[in-house]
Amino acid sequence: MGAEKRFSLHLDNSAKIYPAIRTKKWSSMFRLSVTLTEPVDLDILQSALDVTVKRFPSIAMGLKKGFFWYRLEEIDKAPQVIPECWYPCSSMTKEEVRNCAFRVMYHESRISVEFFHSLTDGNGGLIFLKTLTAEYLSQKYGVNIPFEMGVYDRAETPKESEFEDSFLKNNGSVSKSRREKDSYNIRGTKTDGFLYLTTGIIQINDIIKVSKQHNVTLTTFLVSVMIYSAMKLQDVETSCRSKQKPVKIMIPVNLRNYFNSNSMRNFVLYITPGIEANTGEFTFDEIVQLIHHQMKLQLTEKQMRMRITTNVKAEKNNFLKILPLFIKNIAMKIIYTSVGEKKSCLTMSNLGIVKIPEEMECFVDRFDFTLGAQLKGVNNCGILSYKDKIYINMIRSIEEPKLEDMFFSNLSGMGIDVLIERTQKEQQ
Repeated sequence: MGAEKRFSLHLDNSAKIYPAIRTKKWSSMFRLSVTLTEPVDLDILQSALDVTVKRFPSIAMGLKKGFFWYRLEEIDKAPQVIPECWYPCSSMTKEEVRNCAFRVMYHESRISVEFFHSLTDGNGGLIFLKTLTAEYLSQKYGVNIPFEMGVYDRAETPKESEFEDSFLKNNGSVSKSRREKDSYNIRGTKTDGFLYLTTGIIQINDIIKVSKQHNVTLTTFLVSVMIYSAMKLQDVETSCRSKQKPVKIMIPVNLRNYFNSNSMRNFVLYITPGIEANTGEFTFDEIVQLIHHQMKLQLTEKQMRMRITTNVKAEKNNFLKILPLFIKNIAMKIIYTSVGEKKSCLTMSNLGIVKIPEEMECFVDRFDFTLGAQLKGVNNCGILSYKDKIYINMIRSIEEPKLEDMFFSNLSGMGIDVLIERTQKEQQ
């Protein structure tokens, strides 16, 4: 008998950029972690992973190179669970991504899954982690966990809609220009590749109380504090206000909130609200209101569909289709350089409130979401809430903790108590 043909998928519209821009020392990664109330049992975690990957064939994949496009191809078996022995979201080599484009790790009571971004987005990744955790708890403690709140039935056959490229499905007829001004970016002393992680832990009621005082959502409030912090740093670096650049933040938008989609693949686009710093001095209240109105204007179904159309239009370009992959990669790198990281100071991604079945809660202490470093930019920020706390994970690729120190200091100055955790090189 011949070898059985492996299941494969074309990369979704959003996923195509990540293989094109990866380098030997950098790949677009993000981490989702769950911290349990007891130390992780490695054998049971491996057994749980072996079961879970069969439920998510669109994630249990490696990245393969074709002549015209990359594709995702199913892996033979689940990867080996490994101990955490390096900093979060370290780059995957070309061979690692080819063999299996995600990794599962453990450290004491923590289970972490790191994904190469071509596989899925934070929302799909969270479903994978919740389901893996549920399978682990079921095997270890014999607890019966219902299939709800993002915990999937491991025995269920995946639905066709989970494999959908929802960008193509929701393509419209009117596109939107990508042209916008470059943003101010933080500068500093580059590390030797090590990524520092600073986590701020805040009582959710404390920070919601302050955001309500400004009549804005929690995300709008946090983005405003980050912009205010970056503007303070730019004031120090560039005292001449007329020479200052806009300060903008890139915010991933979960398009499942606007369009009907159950896809486990990428279905996220970005908005970049910001402040024209060279036009004068801004109070924090002014910044909050400006960002609030910008986000209201940008976060609509019609605006999102125009952005989808812009991206799909480029993918469907007949000339681009016939170009060999290495030419496409060059073109996408040029596009990314011109309309990618330059347009924002950093990415802030808020996955919102993480909810799990009640049967799991007594075993789970916390969740964390960490974005890997940008290719050229030096900071990124991942946020989520669980039970009564919000966890703000800021990563950086420079020695100086300028932005996170300013950000958390400003929160403290508003009467919000922040517990800080930091990784150090000697701890790795």
